[in-house]
Amino acid sequence: MQEENSHLYNRIAYTIENQIYNDVLKIGDRLPSVRIMSKEHGVSISTILQAYYMLESKGLIEARPQSGYYIRFSPRKFPQIPIMSQPKSLLTRNNAEDIIGEVYSGIADESLMKFSLSVPSQELLPIAKLNKAVTESMRCLPGSGTTYENIQGNEKLRRQIAKWAIHWDGKLTHEDIVTTAGCMNALSFSLMAVAEKGDTIAVESPTYFGILQLANNLGLKVLELPTDPQTGINPDTIKKILATNKIKALLLISNFNNPLTSIIPDDNKKEIVRLIEQYNVPLIEDDIYGDVYFGKGRPKTCKTFDTSGLVLWCGSVSKTLAPGYRVGWVAPGRYLEKIKRLKMYHAVSSPSLQQEAIARFLENGRYEHHLRKLRNTLHANSLQYTRAISEYFPEATRISRPEGGFLLWMELKKTINTYDLFREAIKHNISISPGRMFTLQDQYNHCLRLSYGLTWNEKTDNSLRILGDLVRQQWKSM
Repeated sequence: MQEENSHLYNRIAYTIENQIYNDVLKIGDRLPSVRIMSKEHGVSISTILQAYYMLESKGLIEARPQSGYYIRFSPRKFPQIPIMSQPKSLLTRNNAEDIIGEVYSGIADESLMKFSLSVPSQELLPIAKLNKAVTESMRCLPGSGTTYENIQGNEKLRRQIAKWAIHWDGKLTHEDIVTTAGCMNALSFSLMAVAEKGDTIAVESPTYFGILQLANNLGLKVLELPTDPQTGINPDTIKKILATNKIKALLLISNFNNPLTSIIPDDNKKEIVRLIEQYNVPLIEDDIYGDVYFGKGRPKTCKTFDTSGLVLWCGSVSKTLAPGYRVGWVAPGRYLEKIKRLKMYHAVSSPSLQQEAIARFLENGRYEHHLRKLRNTLHANSLQYTRAISEYFPEATRISRPEGGFLLWMELKKTINTYDLFREAIKHNISISPGRMFTLQDQYNHCLRLSYGLTWNEKTDNSLRILGDLVRQQWKSM
C-alpha cells in the first residue's frame, strides 16, 4: 500500500512538473487546492500533500499562508549551459597542486560550508544502518574481521557487485571483480596495468583533479580532449586520437562526469567501445556516479558493450554510501591477473570489516532503498541550487544541467578568477573548487565546481546568496 501511494504522488508531482516546464503553469500561477486535487484525481488528501511537498522541495512551488500553493520557479528559467571545452592539443605539465592543497586543507573544518567536496553530506547517509551492518559483520567474520581476505577481496561483496551490475546490463561474475581501497585505488591499479612511465593517456576536459594528479605521479602524459557539457566526448574525437597510435589508454567518467556533469549517450558509449576494440586500446571507465541518476533508469556503462575485455570498469560506494569506508572495485577484463598482482604488491589485502558490511547492505535491499531517497533529495537539491544561482548570480552565468550526481559546473565572466573568488569566499566560511583544479593547462580560471550534496536549508541558501554577491562585486569591478 505504501509503494502504491508513493507511485501515485510521484506521478501527480511529475505531471505538474511537466506542466511547469512546458509553461502550461507559469511562475505566479496558483495551483488547485489540495481538496480539489484530491477529488479530481480520486486520491487521498495526504497523497496530494506529498506531491506538493515534493515539488516544494525542488523549489518549483511555494506555500503561501491562508492562500495555497503557487508556482515559484520554472526549469525554463535555467541559466545557459557552459560552452564546449576546447583544451589545447599540447601535452603540458602545468598543474594546480597548490590550489588543490589550499582548497582541501579545510576538509575537516566543521565551520565551513563545503561546496567544494564531491561527497554527500553525512545527514544524507544511513549511518545507523551502516553501524548495524558493521556490528553484524564483526560477529560473523573469522577473528571478527582481523584476518586477511582473499587477494580478490570479500567474496560476498564481489557477488553482490556482480548482481548489482544487472542494473546496467552488466554480465559479470564475482570472479571478474577485484576489490580496492576506493575508486582512486582502482584507477591507480588500472593505470599501472595498462600504461608505463612516459606513455600518453587521453581524458575528458575538464576532469577530476585526482585523475590528473595520479597520472602525473605515475609519470604519464595527459592529453585533454574537447568535451560537451551535456553529452561528453564525441566518438569522432576519440577516433581521431586513436588513429594517431600515440594513445596508450583512455580514461573516461562516462556517467555524470566530475566536474562537468556530462553523460555520454549509450549509443556513443557503444561506438567508443567499438573504436577501442578496432585500435586495441584499453579504456578505464570511472563509473563512481552511475547509481545517482535522476531519470527512470540507470544509464548503461561502456563495460555494458565490452566483448573483448578492453574496458576496465571501476566503481565504489564512496559517493553514495560510505566515503570513509574506502570500498571500491574494478572489473578489469583481460587485465585481471595483472591487477591481482598489483594489488598483492601494493596492498596485500583489503579491509575485511568494511567490505563485509557493504556486502550485507547490498544483500538485504538496504542500498536500493537508500539510493531512492538519495536520488530524490539530490534531484531536489540540484533544482534548488539552480534556482538560487539564477536569482543571486549575474545573468550571464552559465551552469551545467546535471541528470545525476551532485555537482554543478559554473562558467563566469572570463575576467573573473575563481581562485581569487575562493579566497574571498573562505573569509565568509564558504569553500568552492576553482576551475583551474580540473586541468593541467592554464584554463578554466573563470569556472568553478559546486557540490549540491549538502542538506538544503536556510544556511545553504544564504551561502549561495553571499557567493553570488561576491561574484557580482568582481563582475562590476572588471
